[in-house]
Amino acid sequence: MTEVSDFSEGKSSEGLDLERYLNIARRRHVHFLLSFLIGWLAVWAISWVLPARYKSTTLILVEQPSMPKDYVAPNVTEDLQDRLQSITQQILSRTRLLSIIDKLQLYRSGRTQVTPDEKVELMRKDISIDLVRSENAKGISGFTIGYSSKDPQTAQRVTSELTDLFIDENLKARQQESEDTTAFIQNQLDTARTVLAEQEAAVRQYEGKHIGELPSQQASNLQILSGLQGQLQNELDALNNAKQQGIYYQSLIEQYRALRGTPRAPDGDPTDLPVTDKELEVLRQRFASLSARYTDRYPDVIRLKEEIAKTEKMRDDLLAGLRSKGTPDTRSNSDSAADGAGSPQQSPAMLQLEGQVRANHAEVANREQAVAALKARVNEYQSRLNSEPAREQELADLTRGYEQSKANYDDLLKKKNASEMATSMEQMQQGERFKMLDPPSLPIKPDSPNRMKMCGIGLVVGLGMGLVVVMLFELIDDRMHAEREIKGALSVPLVSEIPVIAAAPGDRSGPKKRLLGWAMTVLVLSCILAGSAFSYLHG
Repeated sequence: MTEVSDFSEGKSSEGLDLERYLNIARRRHVHFLLSFLIGWLAVWAISWVLPARYKSTTLILVEQPSMPKDYVAPNVTEDLQDRLQSITQQILSRTRLLSIIDKLQLYRSGRTQVTPDEKVELMRKDISIDLVRSENAKGISGFTIGYSSKDPQTAQRVTSELTDLFIDENLKARQQESEDTTAFIQNQLDTARTVLAEQEAAVRQYEGKHIGELPSQQASNLQILSGLQGQLQNELDALNNAKQQGIYYQSLIEQYRALRGTPRAPDGDPTDLPVTDKELEVLRQRFASLSARYTDRYPDVIRLKEEIAKTEKMRDDLLAGLRSKGTPDTRSNSDSAADGAGSPQQSPAMLQLEGQVRANHAEVANREQAVAALKARVNEYQSRLNSEPAREQELADLTRGYEQSKANYDDLLKKKNASEMATSMEQMQQGERFKMLDPPSLPIKPDSPNRMKMCGIGLVVGLGMGLVVVMLFELIDDRMHAEREIKGALSVPLVSEIPVIAAAPGDRSGPKKRLLGWAMTVLVLSCILAGSAFSYLHG
């Protein structure tokens, strides 16, 4: 018998002693149920003692711009979450909240004086703003605004005021940001226009200072230089011809001066026909040479034609004079003429040659001046062509900055036009905006305290309170209720055991206790269920 008891004792000590806990539950169930009910009732009562607060909420949807971005690109690129945070800070500022508090007469207490700062802090605690993410969690599709108050109508009015402030502030913020962007681009455009005008003036001044030496004028300079070189060559040829003609005229004059020793005509007078014929032959040879190179309209060709005509006329006059010398009437005149002809300076041919020599000298002088002028112009254009590489480099340096400024100006002008269109779109409220999807709700049931949640908390509190009470009663109870406790109290092993003493036949205290326990259990559960149902229906 003792060995069996030791075995059962060792076995029970190793595991959970369910029998002991069941005995405690039988002894202390009334204490546990009363404590459990009292704890639950305390929390339940507190949920009804706390003032009810009603929360009104509304959902604001973030609408995307109605105008396609391909036509009008918005110039407000701030992140929606950042802008919403900025708007929230502005609306929850002391000035804005105090205006709403004064307008709706909020947080007025007759017993205690609440300062404005305390009112602002209380209102901030009563306001809730929650973001609504899109399905792909990549953006914000909207947000909810809520406000808690003891009065449902007040909660609805305050939520409506906050909603209007958010919508209006978003429009103002986007319009202001869009206008600021446009103004900034306009300022940059004005600066770029000033820089571009200065660079244009510098380029114009440089081009005006070095006109004729610019790279764009190289082709025309080459063409003009080629023409001038052709004219110079023609003038040099004409000058050489004029000089040769002058030498020829000088030789004729020398021949005329040597007429005194030349053969004379049959009547004894010298004749000019050989000289005239020789001159005419030279003129015709020159005419043939010039006609092979130039047209009949060339000035030297025309002049030679005139000289040939004059020489032919002079030859004809000489022939006519020689024929007239054979008559008796003209002999004395012919003698006197012959006497005069003996001097070359008095001969008509001599006078004509001297005139041609003077004309030749004037022509040579004119040709030399023309050649000098053409050489100066050729040198000028050659100098322009030589300086064009340096001018090209200098102009490239100026033009490079000008092109960059012009590209910057064109880009800013394009951005400014696009920004003005975006600003017009924002002013017409066609951009991204907040839209109230549902009006602020009028709460029917209070949002706090959550009486059903308080009922659950009451169950936990009652359970904990019941366990604590049972533990306290067990700790202060010095009675022994099990064989194991007796063995633990004795220092020597048991050699005998006390038999179980049955209750008297008329004793009904055990069933009564069990009935009382079940009744108590039903009563506690009924109270909890009734209280929970009441909280659900009226909470």
